[in-house]
Amino acid sequence: MDENELYKHIHNPEVLLQYDSNFIHFKKMPNIQEFNNTHSYLRTYHEKHGQKHVKFYFPEGEKLTPELEDHMKADADFTIGYLELFAIEPANFPAINENLDIKIQRVTSETLDDYLRFQYEQNSIYGNDFAEQKQFQHVSNYKNEKFMQIIGFYKGTPAGSVDVIISEDTAEIDALVVYEDYQRKGIGSQLQKFVMDQFPDKTVILVADGDDTAKDMYRKQNYQYLGFQYESFKVYK
Repeated sequence: MDENELYKHIHNPEVLLQYDSNFIHFKKMPNIQEFNNTHSYLRTYHEKHGQKHVKFYFPEGEKLTPELEDHMKADADFTIGYLELFAIEPANFPAINENLDIKIQRVTSETLDDYLRFQYEQNSIYGNDFAEQKQFQHVSNYKNEKFMQIIGFYKGTPAGSVDVIISEDTAEIDALVVYEDYQRKGIGSQLQKFVMDQFPDKTVILVADGDDTAKDMYRKQNYQYLGFQYESFKVYK
């Protein structure tokens, strides 16, 4: 929506409730005055669109200045975190034993309804309005050749899914999720292996929450750490 020397403003009207689709990405680390001005701008913009959050990404590979971090921490409603980027060449992904109870396949017209129902249940954790908005995004992605949607079945029941964002050199694993009742059965690994098999000539990348224990699993699977990025957000009552 806007770009200047300090930041890019990203806005997606299809999913107003999704923080990661409506945010400010700082191109350089702001000082406190710059942050406050940008915060005020984004808050006003979001209020006009019925959005009750602000979200900020900071420059990749740069830690927050102590002054800026203390400034945000002084507001108890601000959450500060960081993301970590991992990459792997598909040939380096560990071999996996076949499990006949698990079936992984690309979403087609025959399985799209299964995929959408699965996603709705997962997204509804954040409210029905959010889940409804995400349905439109999932259908849009299904029609987009730059996306691949993958679903995993356990004994015929939808149990997990992953989306892949496809670019010239990379395939990005996004939104990898397995039903809690079906975790620790190897479904997550099978979903990843399917991605590796689909894109043997691309570098497979993924972004993990810096505080998420899943990143330890990625390291064991031979993913290589590439870098980090700080983020912060606030939800207004």
